[in-house]
Amino acid sequence: MKIVALVGAKVGWSTKVATNNIKETLENKYKGEIVDVIDLAEYDIEFADGRNFMDYRQDTAMVINKLMDADVIIITTPVYQASIPGLLKNVFDLLPMDAFQDKTVGIMVVAGSEKHFLVAEQQLKPILSFMKAQTVQSYVFATQNDIVKGRIINQDVIFRIDILVDEIMQTAIAFKNIKEAQDAMYDF
Repeated sequence: MKIVALVGAKVGWSTKVATNNIKETLENKYKGEIVDVIDLAEYDIEFADGRNFMDYRQDTAMVINKLMDADVIIITTPVYQASIPGLLKNVFDLLPMDAFQDKTVGIMVVAGSEKHFLVAEQQLKPILSFMKAQTVQSYVFATQNDIVKGRIINQDVIFRIDILVDEIMQTAIAFKNIKEAQDAMYDF
């Protein structure tokens, strides 16, 4: 499977730590699977201006193509001003509305406060649903206090990441099997 982990911020380190933890967990538990990390801080992403997604070039085109080619997408995002970062929303705006059709999507949110635990539920999941993603129901929420010196120190967060990885992969495998069975029904 093509698995992409998207770090949904330009600055900060906590989402990168979370992404790396998810990547390591997935690659350790599911031997042979490789997670391709897209860290938006490393790319020059254009603003969405209404063009067809195929008309963007360079870094923007590369990010769009990797997301559209993926079978599984794992989004890690911080919370800024009680919302997802504008850069992450811009990436969604660059894509066509059915960009995540037939893709399994998992979410991890890192925030400065427990008060932001519903950002994924109220902002991210509706966008992903509109874009036709098969979003796993549970997601991992952590605060910056759970990540110290480049490591996740909260064992409960580590446990929830482990469960999230399993739910993502089980959903992706089940959905792949369903799609193959549907495709086999037709002889063309």
